[in-house]
Amino acid sequence: MIHPLIGITADTDGAAYTLRREYVDSVRGAGGAAVILPCQPEFAAAIVDHLDGVILSGGDDPIMERWGVPTHPRAKPLDPERQAFEIALLEAIDQRPHLPALGVCLGMQLMGLHAGGSLDQHLPDHLASSADHWGRNAHRVEGEIGAGMVLSHHRQALTSAGSLRVVGRAPDGVIEAVRSDERPFYVGLQWHPERTEDPALGCDLVRQLVAAARTARESRPSPRV
Repeated sequence: MIHPLIGITADTDGAAYTLRREYVDSVRGAGGAAVILPCQPEFAAAIVDHLDGVILSGGDDPIMERWGVPTHPRAKPLDPERQAFEIALLEAIDQRPHLPALGVCLGMQLMGLHAGGSLDQHLPDHLASSADHWGRNAHRVEGEIGAGMVLSHHRQALTSAGSLRVVGRAPDGVIEAVRSDERPFYVGLQWHPERTEDPALGCDLVRQLVAAARTARESRPSPRV
């Protein structure tokens, strides 16, 4: 069996790069080989040329000046180098329509912003049910992506998805899942599938990414060097 290479973006913590093991475990469980990606914006295009799929992992909050609006004072800004790397990855993925990608939490938000969407930077300001999305609480989602309970941990959310299509929402209307219809697999999830117990909304979505990556790898006309 082909084990496609799935790159997973790492977070930063002082002098260390960090990533929860559940991301790697979920990829391994789906038959993929996980590769942890440190922040190297200048090498993003070269990196994706050696991958069969990408997971943009969760993390802190986007630095919104990049999209022409001030960052909310209650936000916890993302490491600037990590943001630069993830944007560079998304730009590189744009040029490789065969390459599957999955955005998780922050990753989905960056996907949406990159696609021309907009972001509510502090849900507690005007959403009475914002606590349902914080503290790693489980809550329900519904939509084309499926229906069930998911595990999330966020105080920001997309208010529009730009050129992406919304395929899942929470009962309070918060956008929970987006996708591109122009690519084999390009999906953003506001929840954490690697920690969600419902298989259909958890490990099965990672399996779909790995399956799409395997298909893309098998269909390449010649191996990369």
